[in-house]
Amino acid sequence: MKHLAIIPARGGSKRLPGKNILPCAGKPLLAHTLEQTQQARLIDRTIVSTENSAIAAVAQRYGVEVIWRPAELASDTATTLAVLRHALNEVERQGWSPDLVILLQCTSPVRRPEDIDRAIQTLLAQGADSLFSACVSHACIWQEDAGGLRAVTYEPANRQREQDWPRQLRENGSIFVMKPWVLREMTGNCLGGKIAVYEMDVWGSFQIDTPEDLKLCDWILRTNVFSQVDQTHPGASPLETSGTTR
Repeated sequence: MKHLAIIPARGGSKRLPGKNILPCAGKPLLAHTLEQTQQARLIDRTIVSTENSAIAAVAQRYGVEVIWRPAELASDTATTLAVLRHALNEVERQGWSPDLVILLQCTSPVRRPEDIDRAIQTLLAQGADSLFSACVSHACIWQEDAGGLRAVTYEPANRQREQDWPRQLRENGSIFVMKPWVLREMTGNCLGGKIAVYEMDVWGSFQIDTPEDLKLCDWILRTNVFSQVDQTHPGASPLETSGTTR
């Protein structure tokens, strides 16, 4: 089987300008994900999708190929799904057709290379079509809309103890694995068919969207704190959706 890792990295960012190549633990943020794909045993090819020459230079410095995306796929409204489709089409135009596509966002620098391999193995072992990484969550989430406030994750009139809640899993944005047909046929998400989940611990689940996030991930990587915790994973359970299956 051939496994393609795609790392989307555009130049624009409103909340944290230039975040994809900002310094983090002594190297550009993007570099952490580049190194992880090089250390993962099950990744056969890695590409960075970008429109930005500075990002491209970082990728090439680490020996990773670049696919240039058109300007319309680098806007604030461009979807990750569209970017992935473009990159997959370009690779297939070169005569290389992957069996699995792995989406790795460089704003999740604290994943481990073995997390990538285990995620792929989880999808294959469960016969799934797509997979997302997640961490356990016990958040009391409320939603505000025209009708006012409403609780999303629990019933306020019958609030249970946290330890009595059903297990809740929060997407952490770190790893997505999918068969190419999912990218082509799904319309609003890169998940479809039989969906599996790869559970990660809290240390590997941080994402960078704000300056505070960047400082936190810098500290995690510099102290290597996640190497001091149990890295075993409790496994994953397949979920079914109404999407097309193969």
